[in-house]
Amino acid sequence: MRIGMMADAYRPHVSGITHYISLNKRSLEKSGHQVFVFTFGGEDYADEESNIVRSPGLPLADTGYYFGLRYTRLARRKLQTMDIVHVHHPFLSGWMSLRYARPHGIPIVFTNHTRYDLYAHAYLPSVPEQLSTTFLQAFLPSFCRDVDLVIAPSQGLKQVLVELGVDAPIETIPNGVDLVPFRTPTRVVGREELGLSETDTLLVYSGRLGPEKNLTFLMRAFAGVLAAYPDTSLLLLGDGPERENLQHLASQSGVEKQVVFCGMVPYRDLPCYLAAGDVFVTASVTEVHPLSVIEALASGLPVLGIDSPGIADTIVDGENGLLSTNDLAAFTAKLARLVADRKLRKKLAEGASRSADQYAIENTSAVVESQYERLVTERPRWRDRRWRMFWQRLMDRAT
Repeated sequence: MRIGMMADAYRPHVSGITHYISLNKRSLEKSGHQVFVFTFGGEDYADEESNIVRSPGLPLADTGYYFGLRYTRLARRKLQTMDIVHVHHPFLSGWMSLRYARPHGIPIVFTNHTRYDLYAHAYLPSVPEQLSTTFLQAFLPSFCRDVDLVIAPSQGLKQVLVELGVDAPIETIPNGVDLVPFRTPTRVVGREELGLSETDTLLVYSGRLGPEKNLTFLMRAFAGVLAAYPDTSLLLLGDGPERENLQHLASQSGVEKQVVFCGMVPYRDLPCYLAAGDVFVTASVTEVHPLSVIEALASGLPVLGIDSPGIADTIVDGENGLLSTNDLAAFTAKLARLVADRKLRKKLAEGASRSADQYAIENTSAVVESQYERLVTERPRWRDRRWRMFWQRLMDRAT
């Protein structure tokens, strides 16, 4: 099959979505398919992957996203040779799929990767909650009815979509990870490299340092634990707009010597850092099925998270980690329990490693591939070439 992945942003932008697309692209290519990524911006970026098709776009501040309302003629023509397209952002790329692929009878798959309701509140606090929710309730159900398959990476997110009014059929297919590098890291980053004591209990977070990740909550919980257990450290892997604020908060709280900001690390080195940790921590409630948590499980790290869609679909309390309510005192107490109880950490670590098996990329990718094959087989036969040519001329004039 010729498979088109459509995304509003791709490399060099780093996110869970871009990484998910890249992993699935590689897995599907190993199965003999041709996979193309259609995106905006980054025309000067030297792609290490083949078949990345870029169209110009206006950069949206420093978000890594670009705004564009049309593909180049080359991109449009290539897109229309696909057997199936898979949309990973519903707004620009979703609209493009309906504009360029739908008239040619190409099946469209949409994976909802993001809690758009909560992201809007994090990044647009001046916009009333009712307004952003009303927009989503108007847009998402209509868009989901127009595509051929909607995928939710977790059961919790499926319920969120239903509550937003999505009435199209939704398949739950979890995100996948290449487990091998995390189970067999090339090395373990030494505590001395991080400026920490070898005897510290090391808590690790990896991901974007953004307001939607609830990291000030995490920092306050860490400060509370450190007061009782001074041989505890926190390692933050990643970067983002909240970094300066978090560094200021660490200094104000008097914990800056026990918090290490590593910034962005190459993905190939991430397993080496995770292998150094004792516990993976996240306070985010905006996840849908976080790859960072799956990577931590594959590394054998017990996970502490907040009981919310995505996290609660991945972490089973008492088996591969602990779940807390979204309450600072409760979260701090659970974190202190993990720091204090080495036997509990060992038990949860064993469960973490076992639970990661179900998220192997070759397994999750095979499920998506089977859905592609079904949709292509059911694809209606568009035999009227004159209609297709008329529609394309109409679109060309509109742009």
